Amino acid sequence: MASRNGVAQRGAVKLDRPVSFRTSSFKSRLPPSQSPGNGSAVRRSSPALFGSAGSKDDHAVPGRVRVAVRLRPRNAEEMVADADFADCVELQPELKRLKLRKNNWDLDTYEFDDVLTEYASQKRVYEVVAKPVVESVLDGYNGTVMAYGQTGTGKTFTLGRLGEEDTSDRGIMVRSMEDILADISPETDSISVSYLQLYMETLQDLLDPTNDNIPIVEDPRTGDVSVPGATIVEIKDQHSFLELLRCGEAHRIAANTKLNTESSRSHAILMVQVKRSVLGREDDVSSENGDPSHLTKPFKPLVRKSKLVVVDLAGSERIQKSGSEGHMLEEAKCINLSLSALGKCINSLAENSAHVPFRDSKLTRLLKDSFGGSARTSLIVTIGPSPRHRGETASTILFGQRAMKVENMLKIKEEFDYKSLSRKLEIQVDKLIAENERQHKAFEDEVERINLESQKRISEVERNFADALEKERLKCQMDYMEAVKELEEKLVSNQKPNHCLVDGKWNGEGPGLSVSKEATELQELLQNEIDLRKMAEEELKNLKGQLGLYTQSEAGGDAEILKLHKLLEEEAQQKKKLEEEIIILRSQLLQSNFEAEQMRRCLDRDGSGNGFTGLDSSMPPVRNSYPKDIGNGQKAPVSTLFEQVGLQKILSLLESEDANVRIHAVKVVANLAAEAEANQKRIVEAGGLTSLLMLLRSFEDETVRRVAAGAIANLAMNEANQELIMAQGGISLLATTAADADDAQTLRMVAGAIANLCGNDKLQTKLRSEGGIKALLGIVRCGHPDVLSQVARGIANFAKCESRACTQGIKSGRSLLIQDGALPWIVQNANDEAAPIRRHIELALCHLAQHEVNAKDMISGGALWELVRISRDCSREDIRSLAHRTLNSSPTFRAEMRRLRIDY
Repeated sequence: MASRNGVAQRGAVKLDRPVSFRTSSFKSRLPPSQSPGNGSAVRRSSPALFGSAGSKDDHAVPGRVRVAVRLRPRNAEEMVADADFADCVELQPELKRLKLRKNNWDLDTYEFDDVLTEYASQKRVYEVVAKPVVESVLDGYNGTVMAYGQTGTGKTFTLGRLGEEDTSDRGIMVRSMEDILADISPETDSISVSYLQLYMETLQDLLDPTNDNIPIVEDPRTGDVSVPGATIVEIKDQHSFLELLRCGEAHRIAANTKLNTESSRSHAILMVQVKRSVLGREDDVSSENGDPSHLTKPFKPLVRKSKLVVVDLAGSERIQKSGSEGHMLEEAKCINLSLSALGKCINSLAENSAHVPFRDSKLTRLLKDSFGGSARTSLIVTIGPSPRHRGETASTILFGQRAMKVENMLKIKEEFDYKSLSRKLEIQVDKLIAENERQHKAFEDEVERINLESQKRISEVERNFADALEKERLKCQMDYMEAVKELEEKLVSNQKPNHCLVDGKWNGEGPGLSVSKEATELQELLQNEIDLRKMAEEELKNLKGQLGLYTQSEAGGDAEILKLHKLLEEEAQQKKKLEEEIIILRSQLLQSNFEAEQMRRCLDRDGSGNGFTGLDSSMPPVRNSYPKDIGNGQKAPVSTLFEQVGLQKILSLLESEDANVRIHAVKVVANLAAEAEANQKRIVEAGGLTSLLMLLRSFEDETVRRVAAGAIANLAMNEANQELIMAQGGISLLATTAADADDAQTLRMVAGAIANLCGNDKLQTKLRSEGGIKALLGIVRCGHPDVLSQVARGIANFAKCESRACTQGIKSGRSLLIQDGALPWIVQNANDEAAPIRRHIELALCHLAQHEVNAKDMISGGALWELVRISRDCSREDIRSLAHRTLNSSPTFRAEMRRLRIDY
C-alpha cells in the first residue's frame, strides 16, 4: 500500500527502556572506522557538534545539521512484486549505520546520527529528530525540522499525521505543539502559526486559499527571511492547532500517481513563532514592597523571539516510474527543480564554497536560515526497501550525507522588553502612591488623636481648677459669714442698756463712747476683710492665667517630644537600610570585578573549555565557590567582603526584614563555607549554622530556602559540622523542605546536603529514624538529572557506610535502604543514560550485595541481573571488578545463577 501517510506498521515492538532526552545539548556519536578488509566503503560526515542549547549569551555557537534516516516497511504491492528479492538496504541501528546493496555481494555503508527501522514508533522518531530542536526553540533559538525523500516513503506520515484514529500515530507537528504549549506561560508568552505551501514556485496560504501569491521578504540588515502576507493565527490550546492543521491539509494539493495514490504536489511549510518574556540575569531584581530605595537596582526584562519551521517536502520522482503527464508533469518538473536547487545549496555549503545559490528557488530562499544560517536544523530522510527504487534510495542517502556536513551558527534573538518594564514601573509607582496615601492618612489620624488627647487633658485640668476655685470661694465665704456673725453678736451685746447713776443722775456719757469705738473697730475690720477678699480674687485670677499658660506649654512640649522621637526612629531605620544596601553594593561590585577579570583572562588566552570529571560516591559534591586568588594576587570577592564587613555583621543580616538582603547574606555565607574549612569553623562558632537552620524552619520563601539549603550543604562537607546539624534537628528540617519544595534547584541543594550526611558512619541509624532516606526517595519525583544524581550519590554513600559497618561487625541484619523501599528505584535506574546517576547506583548495588543477608531481597527485586550486567558492561574497571568479586563471593548469588543457567 502506498499512500500519502504511507508508513504501515508491521507490528508493535516492545522497548525495554524508553528513549529519553532530558537536554537538547549533545554530541553526534559516530562508530569507529571499519577495516578495509571487509569490502565496505564507509562515508563519514563532519565531526562538528550538534551545538549546545546551554549558551544564553549573544554570541553564536556552532551546530551541525543533524540527519536521521527512516525506513518505510514494505507495502502490499511490494510484498507481491518483490517477494523473491531482498531489501535494497540493511539497517544497523545500534551502530547508527545502514548498508545499501550495489549487487548480491557488494554493499556501500553510510553512517548517520540516527538510523530508524521500519518498526520505530512515531514517539521515538519525534524524540530522536525533533524534540532537541523544540527544546532549543523554547530556549530562544530558531529551529527547523525537514523531511526529504522519494514520493511514497512516509514523509507526510512522519511530520503531519494527526493521530485521530490512533493517538500513537501523531506526527512531529502535533507532538511539537504539545511540548511547546506545556512549557510556556499563557500570561507572559504567546504562540502564533502560519501554514503555507510552495506550489509550482508560488507561495500560497493554506489557511486562506484566496491568498495565493505571498511575497518573500529578506531583511537587508540582518538577512532574516519573512513572509509578511501570510495569515497568522494565535494558538491557545492543542484543539485549535489541530483544527488549523485539518484546514491546511484540506487545501493542500495532492494527486494519484503510480508510486503514491495521494502524492503531495507541493512543499508544505508550518511556521511557529514563539515569543517568551525572560529576565536578563538572576540577580537583576526589582522591589515589590514599595521601598523607593530599591528602584535603582538593575533590571533587564527581555523578550526572546524564536521560530520553529517544519517542512514537509514534496517527494522526488522519476517521470518514467510515476507516469506523470500533462499538468502533473509540469508539477513534477517544478518539484524536481526546487529539490535540485536545494541540493546545490547544500553541496555548496558542505564544500565551503564562496557562493551559495539560495536565490535559484523560492524553497531555498525560505530555508536560507535553516542551512548555513542561525537555526538548529534536524533532517529526516525517508527511504523505501524496494530494490526497484535503489537509484532513488541512493540519491536520498547521498543527500542526507551531504547535509550532515553543513554547520550553522546558532544565535538567540533577544529584545529589550520596554512594555514589560513600563508595566512593572507603573505597578511600582501605583504601590508607592498607595503607600504614601496610607502613611499620610496614618499621620493625619495620629495628629487627630494627639489633638483629642490634648483637649481632653486641658478639659480635665480646667475642671479640676474650677473645683478647687469653687471650694476656696466657699471657704472664704463661710469664713466671712462667720466673722460677720461674730461681729453682729458683739454689736448686739454692746447695745444693751447700760445706765450709770452718778449723784442720783444717769450718766450716759460712758456707754455712748464705748459703743462708738466698737462700731469704728468693726467698720475697720469689715474694710480689711473686703480688701483681703479683693486681693484673694486677684490672686486667684493670676493663678488661673498662669495655669492656662502652663497647660498650653505642656501640650506643645509633648507634641514636640513625640515628633523628635519619631524623627529619631526614622533616622535609625534609614541608617540600617543604608548599611544593608552598602553591603549588597559591595558584594555586587566585587562580583562584577571578578567576572570582568575572568573575561579578560579568557580573552587573553583565546578562550578555554570547561570540563568536569566524575567523582566517586564517597567524595563531596563539586563546590560552587570563588577561587581563592584572582589575577595578580588579589583575594576572592567573598573573602574581601568578609574582611571589609566582618562575619558578625554578615550573620546579623540573615535576620533582616528585607528579603533581598537576606538572600545576599545567605549567598555570602554559602560561598565563605565553600572556600575553606577554616571559614566553616568560624561560621559555626559564630552561630551561623543555627541561623541557617532557623531560616529553613521559619521562612516559606523559595529563594531563601534554596540558598539556605545550599549553605547547609557546604557546611555538611565537614564531619564535625555533620554531627552539629543532626543534633540541631537539621535532617528533619531538610526532610520537611524536600516535601514542600517543587523547584529543582532547591531539591538539588537539599539532596546534596542529605547526601553529605549519608557519608558519616556515626549517623546512619539517626539519619534513617529522622526520615533522611524517605526524604531522598521522595525527591526523585522531580525527575531532573542533577537532582537524581545527588539522590544516587546519597544512596551510594549510605550503602558504602553500611557495607563498612557490616564488614567490621558493627551492624547486622538487612540493609536499612532495603527496609525503606529504596531497592526498586535503585534497580530501575541502574542503567540510566546519565553517567553520574548510573555510576553512583552501580556502586550502591555492589555495596549492598557484599552483605549476604541482602542477597535474597536483591534476587527477588531483580538486582541480580543488574549486577551481572555491571560485571560485564560497566565502563569503569574498578566497579566492574567489584561486581565480579561480589557475585563470586556470595553462595546465594552463585546458586541462583546456576539455577538460571547464567554463564559467568
